[in-house]
Amino acid sequence: MTSPQTGLVRAIGRWSLAALAVNSIIGSGIFGLPATVAGLLGRRSVLAVLIAGAAMGVIMACFAEVASQFSEAGGPYLYARTAFGQLTGILVGWMLYLSQTAAPAASANLFVIYLAEFWPAAKEPWPRFVILTLLVGVLAAINARGARQGTAVSNVFTVAKILPLLMVVLAGAAVTMIHPAPWGAAGPMPASAWMKAMGLLIFAYGGFESALAPMSEAKNPGRDAAFALFVALVVCTVIYALVQWVVVGVLGPGATTDRPLAEVARITMGNRGAALVAIGALVSVCGLLSAKLLGMPRVTFALAKGGDLPQLFAAVSPRFHTPWFSILFYAAAVWGLAMVGSFAWNVTLSVVARLFYYAVICGALIALRRKQPLAAGFRLPGGPVLAVLGIGIAVALATQVDRSKSLILAATVGAALLNWLWARRAGVRAEVSE
Repeated sequence: MTSPQTGLVRAIGRWSLAALAVNSIIGSGIFGLPATVAGLLGRRSVLAVLIAGAAMGVIMACFAEVASQFSEAGGPYLYARTAFGQLTGILVGWMLYLSQTAAPAASANLFVIYLAEFWPAAKEPWPRFVILTLLVGVLAAINARGARQGTAVSNVFTVAKILPLLMVVLAGAAVTMIHPAPWGAAGPMPASAWMKAMGLLIFAYGGFESALAPMSEAKNPGRDAAFALFVALVVCTVIYALVQWVVVGVLGPGATTDRPLAEVARITMGNRGAALVAIGALVSVCGLLSAKLLGMPRVTFALAKGGDLPQLFAAVSPRFHTPWFSILFYAAAVWGLAMVGSFAWNVTLSVVARLFYYAVICGALIALRRKQPLAAGFRLPGGPVLAVLGIGIAVALATQVDRSKSLILAATVGAALLNWLWARRAGVRAEVSE
């Protein structure tokens, strides 16, 4: 099933696409984020997880309708370009690329931190350089050899990262139900604490959009995109809520430790349990990176196919049927950000960028219903109302984000504008030559 237009192979089934979405969402943040949210809201942090899941569900539902109308690579870039034109598409493409490069770069830094639990020298400059190079390089090589190989690795990592989380939940549930840790009387929580927690949790639920980029390699993209997103939302909401529940139930006020899952595992399963969580974190980072290396290179591939980037980014290996240059370029970008930026630095950068294109794609639902009223695909009940609600959620959360990365975002917008001008001139030259 090789597409003559792209040279890519449709090898990703609906359950593999769902696993890719789950793998793209659950990363390293789940091993530390519950402590931060518990520190803000205490026992109410479990409710915050569910509320954030519902808020992200609105945005994901809008993505589901929009994505079901497309069968080619590109994800949010393609949707925005079709709905609002070339400039918006390119701007969304750059923001998407920034967000989904910064997030895995942050996770790569956490891989080194967790590996240091077993090998303290991992944090030293040269060992860190070698570890990050091998981590990104090996996963890039696997994905360059074919979508089937990349999908198979993603499926394995999805299962491997979920199992230790479920073990911690099962072990912690007995303590939580029989002898829950005392929290004392809960006073009123300020709105600022809720909003800050929501912003952090949106980061935890985000990333699904990169799973929509390789639609040129999905077997039935129109049907499977919505299915994969709803499966991912349910699975991730259940896991996140259960993890938060056992963290606050087992640790109580001590849930603010910087390694909450490891502490829950130590209390319920001993030191071996804590080691299991550390290994689980390493696997989770590998899984997230493998998912991003499968999905995100298809964004620059789509930009090039649309004439918005040099054609080298659309180069497809005749042997492996993969966009080899886009894969190598993305791997180099992740590696570079991981080397120069810290975990917190990359996380903030990712959140700011993704809130922008979440709002744009929610708006695309309304625009596409007007432009393509008879388009085949999933139709979201009350779609325009939910789209407006999704835009409001993204805007409200954007007000809570640290503005310290505004210069980098401004540079990204500037680069996107230059890209647009280049693409317009290239398009004019192509028309003249014809």
